[in-house]
Amino acid sequence: MRCPYCNSEVKDGSKFCTECGATLNAAAVQREQDLEAVTNTGLVLGAAARKARLEAYVSQDQIIGARAYNGILLGVLAWGLLVNVLLCFTVGDVYRYVSPVAFLIGYSVLAFAGIFISGRSDKPLVSFLGYNMVVIPFGLVISTMVEAYGGPYSSLVADAFLYTLVISLGMAGMALAFPNLFQKLGGALLGVLFGLVLCEIVLLILGRDQIITAWVAAALFSLYIGFDVYRSQQFPKTVDNAVDCALDIYMDIANLFLRILQILGKRKD
Repeated sequence: MRCPYCNSEVKDGSKFCTECGATLNAAAVQREQDLEAVTNTGLVLGAAARKARLEAYVSQDQIIGARAYNGILLGVLAWGLLVNVLLCFTVGDVYRYVSPVAFLIGYSVLAFAGIFISGRSDKPLVSFLGYNMVVIPFGLVISTMVEAYGGPYSSLVADAFLYTLVISLGMAGMALAFPNLFQKLGGALLGVLFGLVLCEIVLLILGRDQIITAWVAAALFSLYIGFDVYRSQQFPKTVDNAVDCALDIYMDIANLFLRILQILGKRKD
């Protein structure tokens, strides 16, 4: 057997690691239970899932250099955004092809399955498959929204894209320059996100305007971009983690774009 902390070879049944001194039986059992508590739910999402990724043992042969890690992350992120742009130019309003109910069902199944696959897998190609299962249906949502606001050539969509780009680059730069600012934001952002979703559901049921929640959401996802960029540098630098972190950041940017589009559309009205 191997020590779960230093990966040194130890005799079966040993209670202590001769290399690092860790208590093996209790440590190994607790470590496995912590991971199973996350993965057995089938939802490798949220703070618990990311904590599991942070604490998971990674062998040295999986570690890559920081430049390669960030290059892969940016490449995967750029791929997802490019797919969304192509969908906007080629598909337009998805409701011209399928009914809203059928699309929403298909979107939910694909997106949640993609998040599950990407989060649970430790194989880069499988995680990239899960990434695309999120990017394509989310891109169809974006394509439909873009079409509703005048299409990809409209000045409103161009402004929304520009604002999203500037905010994303700014928040990413702040996260890299001032990591301590984002270190403790995770719990607060998650709490605000849950509250925001609840408010939007209530307002949707009541048929009320949601422009205020759109502003709150835009600010929230702007902070999430910075937080997820910061957090991407805390994970072990593996190809699989680069893909998983690209998914986190992609979702932040896509949501920010949709909220800015909503805000600009309301202002134009």
